[in-house]
This record gives sequence, structure tokens and C-alpha cells, in this order.
Amino acid sequence: TKLLVGTNNKGKLREIRNLLPKNIKILSISDLKIKSPKENGKTFKENSLIKSRYFSKKTNLMCLADDSGLEIDILKKSPGIYSARWGGKNSDFKKAIKKVYRELYKKDKNWKNKIIKARFACSLSISYLNKKIACVLGKVEGSISNEPKGQNGFGYDPIFIPKNKKKTFGEMKSSQKYKLDHRYQAFKKIKKFL
Repeated sequence: TKLLVGTNNKGKLREIRNLLPKNIKILSISDLKIKSPKENGKTFKENSLIKSRYFSKKTNLMCLADDSGLEIDILKKSPGIYSARWGGKNSDFKKAIKKVYRELYKKDKNWKNKIIKARFACSLSISYLNKKIACVLGKVEGSISNEPKGQNGFGYDPIFIPKNKKKTFGEMKSSQKYKLDHRYQAFKKIKKFL
């Protein structure tokens, strides 16, 4: 069984690889040098399906794609589906994290003394050509840290503290994070389709 993973994000690819059963041969779109489609959906689920259908049709392979991001309640759930885009053209997450802090200051000068509720959401979809096989959503609740902490993970991991934990995802070992995060929650729902 071959499965194409529809992401150019090395961090996501690594996480998905670790979640998938070992008997599945995993191909990535970066190996096949395929550019990503325009993500013009309004939700994580829509964008995930845009990617899995597009890559499946391009390659005639079954494709698993992910769309995920950070939602911050006080910012009306931004950056949301625009999470990567907040980092500019090259999805620079140091830049994106600075933007999160700028937006929080605009909303509330005193935000650092409050609990800023947030969540990571991940939609995973599997498509084969035009056919949607599955599409699920996983979430993990938490809050925003006052400053980036930790070198692990990727994206917004250094500023996200999962509920009932003291450390950010950036401070956790990947083996710890994988058992908690939004991708794992989504994966639990989709693995019966694999």
C-alpha cells in the first residue's frame, strides 16, 4: 500500500510519518516535486480536501493531506486557516509568532497577565482521485505563552501550552507532544480508513 502525504512542510511530514502504520509506503509531494494548490477554502476541512484531491489526481495515488493551524479566541480565532500565511511568503514562524504577540497587544495591553485561550486544530483528509474517503478534525485546547519557549517542534509550538500542562509544545520531547497534539487527535479518528 502506497500513500502520498500532501504536504511540503517537513515538520508535518515527520509527524504524519510517525503516526502512520509501518507497513504503508509513504511518498511525499516534495519527493515528487509537486507544487501545492491554491488553498481557497474557508475551513481547515475544505483546505485539507482541496489538497488531498489535487495531489491524488496529479499522481493517481491515494493521498492524505493535512490543514492545521492555531486559533486564538481573543483574536476571533485568528490566525486560523491563515496560520502559515502569517509568516509571510516563506512561512517564517518567528515572524508569525511576533505577529501573534503584536495582535494580542493591540487587543489588550495587559494580555500577558491573563490566560489567553487558544487551540490547535488539524483536519486530515484522504482522497483517491475525485473521491473523498474520509475527512476529520482534531483539536487540542490550551493557551498562549508570554514568550516563545523551547526549540522542539515547529510552527507555533514554542508559544502553545496545552491544557493542564506547564510546558509549551516547543519544550516537550516529540514523543510527548505526539500523544497530545491536534494531529494525533485527528489521526485517531482517521486511522480506521487506512
